[in-house]
Amino acid sequence: MRRDIQPNERAFSTKEVAEEVGIATPTVRKYGQILERNGYEFLKDGDRRIFVQSDVGALVALRDTEKPLDDTAKDLVELQRERLKVPDETDISLPDTYENVESLPYDPNQLKEVLRVVVNELAATREMNVQLKSDMAQLKTTVSRLQQDHHAISSSIGNAAQKTNVKIENLTKQQKAQYETLMQQEKDHYEELLQQELQRSEQLQNEMKSMREEQIKEWRVQNDFNKRLEEAIQHRPKGKWSGLLSIFKK
Repeated sequence: MRRDIQPNERAFSTKEVAEEVGIATPTVRKYGQILERNGYEFLKDGDRRIFVQSDVGALVALRDTEKPLDDTAKDLVELQRERLKVPDETDISLPDTYENVESLPYDPNQLKEVLRVVVNELAATREMNVQLKSDMAQLKTTVSRLQQDHHAISSSIGNAAQKTNVKIENLTKQQKAQYETLMQQEKDHYEELLQQELQRSEQLQNEMKSMREEQIKEWRVQNDFNKRLEEAIQHRPKGKWSGLLSIFKK
């Protein structure tokens, strides 16, 4: 029986605890099972756990511990048992209604002890609330910072990818233009060489034609000379050199 719960103390559902502590709902159930396995007592409605502020603090301790979860759970169970022992040691039961006001102790020492217990519990609860608020604020700041960093990284990656694509497109266009220019230059060069070769070939053909014509002309002249020489020899005149001289006169 939980005797460390104050009247009108706020109760949390599993979902609310998950949001308050900053963990997933299955993790809350897992931590609850670990605590119960080691002897921790929860306030329950049937099989459903009902969490109070001290239980939230226990879940935070499990969340932040660096030790094995069972070891931390055992420490939390010991703390809970110490809290549950306080009413028995002082032998005081706090009234739930004004009808039991007569049962309050009149011993000043007992009243001081009751007040001390209440003040300590309130101080511990307030300190835990302050710590929880600080943790939640720090968690929200961290989440916000991570979201900003994620957005900045995503934007940087997107901009870098876009710039890279633009560079690749520009390089591709430049390479294509250079290739087309080179091919055109090669084409023009080959056409120029071909034209030069055609001109040389035509020039050689003209020269060969001219040489043939000259050769034919000389051949004809030589042939005519041979014919006149032969005729001159066959029809020699009476004079010794007159026939030969007549060949060259013609």
